[in-house]
Amino acid sequence: MPRRRRPAPARGRRFAPGALCALFAAGLALGGCGSPPSDGAFATNPSSGDPGSADAGALQSRLATRLDALDAVTTLYAKHLPTGREVAVRADLPMNTLSVIKIPVMVQAFADHEAGRLDLDARHTVTRDELRRGSGLVQTFAPGLQPTRRDLVRQMIITSDNTATDIMISAVGLDRVNALLSGRGYAETRLRMTTGDLFREVWIRADPAHAELTDRDVFERGFPADAEASARSFVLEGDSTRWLGRTTAREMARMLEEILGGSLASAEASAEMIDMLSGQFYSSRLPQRVRWQGVGVAHKTGDWPPIAGNDVGILFYEGGPTVVAVFTNQNQGDFFELEATLGLVAQDIVEAWR
Repeated sequence: MPRRRRPAPARGRRFAPGALCALFAAGLALGGCGSPPSDGAFATNPSSGDPGSADAGALQSRLATRLDALDAVTTLYAKHLPTGREVAVRADLPMNTLSVIKIPVMVQAFADHEAGRLDLDARHTVTRDELRRGSGLVQTFAPGLQPTRRDLVRQMIITSDNTATDIMISAVGLDRVNALLSGRGYAETRLRMTTGDLFREVWIRADPAHAELTDRDVFERGFPADAEASARSFVLEGDSTRWLGRTTAREMARMLEEILGGSLASAEASAEMIDMLSGQFYSSRLPQRVRWQGVGVAHKTGDWPPIAGNDVGILFYEGGPTVVAVFTNQNQGDFFELEATLGLVAQDIVEAWR
């Protein structure tokens, strides 16, 4: 999505095949443990007699207070997988995913690869017409670059690359992503359009005649910079009919749990998806504080600074892991405060559920 922040340096880490637990056995720059079992199953054990349940109300209140202090529409859901403890703040309210919706595109790509429908190791030649603005690095290379589809999926996640995203949506099919979601019981989570479609809509809001712009035209124009552009973007981000994707905090946390548990793909593919999420370049939200406290974060952001800043992920630490999804749309406050709040949310959850 549109970005002004530069990504952090790449970690240069690649996936090594094997069971999920092997991915985290030595930390692999993730800091904490809380490793999933090697057979891909992840059991939870919710118990009303859990002594930690007495603190659930305090954690719920603390997180709600933090989110309610932001001048934004906010939602949250978190679940401590070993015990089944959970907290929810407006967790079933549909939200604008922005780039968080790239997670189910990744899931569909791996499912298609395993089914023999798509070869993730085949190379794709990137054309000029496929280039997209906003986040990502592929747009900075000359047309003709030939990454593998696996490389494109990785860039779609770790740098939120919009060029890679639209290439992969074309490869797997937007309707098929939504069919997978529907078939798995995700009632509110849907991919609505490509990033190229969304960026065209930005220009249409400036002048309806821009509906005739091609994806290449949109890329070459960049983004509008007139005096009313920011106000139009705010209205567009809040228009649920034109969202890139839709979800709820509860559903997106469930998807992360299912990826970790290996129920959406094989153990090997699930581990590779977690590895991609762990390679996320942008660390100014959920990982902001906890990454220095022995906690690993496998996550995906979704952005339209300063209007929206989402982050969903898995927190790996001694006593964990925990899945958490936080969405902030329609922000009218300080964006740095928004990001700092998400960092505090992750810290609160880890401290409560160690």
